[in-house]
Amino acid sequence: MNSLIDTRRKFSRKVCIIGVGYVGASIAYALKLKEIAHEIVLIDKDISKAEAELMDLRHGISYMGSAIIRVGDFSDISGADLIVVTAGLNRKPDQSRLDLAADNIKITKDISLEIQKYYTSGVVLIVSNPNDVLTFKMSQWLGLPRGMVFGTGCTLDEARFVSVVADYLNVKPNAVISQVIGEHGDTQVPLWSKTSVTGVPIVEYCNAIDIRFGDDERLKVEETTRKMAVSIIRGKQRTHYGIASCMCFIADAVLSRRATVLCVTSTLDGEYGLKNVALSVPTVVDHMGASRRLEESITDLEFSRLKASAEAVRTVIEQMPT
Repeated sequence: MNSLIDTRRKFSRKVCIIGVGYVGASIAYALKLKEIAHEIVLIDKDISKAEAELMDLRHGISYMGSAIIRVGDFSDISGADLIVVTAGLNRKPDQSRLDLAADNIKITKDISLEIQKYYTSGVVLIVSNPNDVLTFKMSQWLGLPRGMVFGTGCTLDEARFVSVVADYLNVKPNAVISQVIGEHGDTQVPLWSKTSVTGVPIVEYCNAIDIRFGDDERLKVEETTRKMAVSIIRGKQRTHYGIASCMCFIADAVLSRRATVLCVTSTLDGEYGLKNVALSVPTVVDHMGASRRLEESITDLEFSRLKASAEAVRTVIEQMPT
C-alpha cells in the first residue's frame, strides 16, 4: 500500500464493490439509477454470479443510469474513489449482528490483505456485519488515516427509526428528523433529545396535537426499530434495499465532495470520552471519508446508553484476532 495518499488528485467517481450478493447488487443498482458513480466495478469470488448481475444491471433502459459497469478483480481497486465491502455471511433470524463476528472477521481480514496489494487512493466503506467490529478491525489492518475506513453504521437504524416514528404520528418520514448513535445493533441509542417533527421537538409536537407520547410509547418505537431487521429476515431471508439506499446517500457525500453530517461508524479517539472502539456518532462525511466526528450535546441517559453500547462492541473486538 502506498504510504502517501494524494488528496489533490482528480476524482473519477470510480466505485469498487467487493461482494456481489443481494446487498452488493442492490448497491450497484441504486448507484446506477442515481447516477452517482461514473464507473462501478463488481468484485466477487463467484465470477459467474458477478457476470450475471452485470448483465442484469446493463439491460435496463439506457437513459436510466449511464455509469460504466463491469466485472473486475482486486487489481481494479487501484485508482478507486470509493471501495465498498459487502462480503460476508448473512444474518439469520435468531442471530444478532455481533454473532456474525467470528466468521465474518476471517472474510474481512482476507479482503484487507487484497486491498493492501492494490490500494492507491479512496476511502473504504464497510457494509458487512457486525459493522462496528469489522470497521474497527479493517481500520487497524489497512493503517489509513483515521476516518478513511468507516462503516455505514446507524444510517439504516436511523432511517428505520424515523419511519417508525412517522408511522406512529401519521406523518411523512421526511417530516421527522432524528439521530441514532452507538452500535449498529441491539444496543443502538435513538436520540429522543434530537427528534423533531416539522422542526418542532417531538414532545411539543405531540402535546400540541394531543397525541400520547410517554415512556411506554418511546420504548415501543425503540423495540420495533431494533427488531425491524429480524422481521424482514424472517419474511424474506435477507435485507438489502434499505442499506443500499443508505449507502447510496453516503456515496453521494464522498463522490460529490458534498460534506454531509451522518451517523456512520468509525474509530473513536476520545470523542464522548470513548477510545479503542468504533461506533456511530454524528460525523462529517466527505471525500476523505468520516473526516470529523462531532460531539453534540446529549442527555445523561443517552450518554449512559452510549457508554453501554461501546462496552458491548468493545467486548467483541477484544475477542477477535489481531
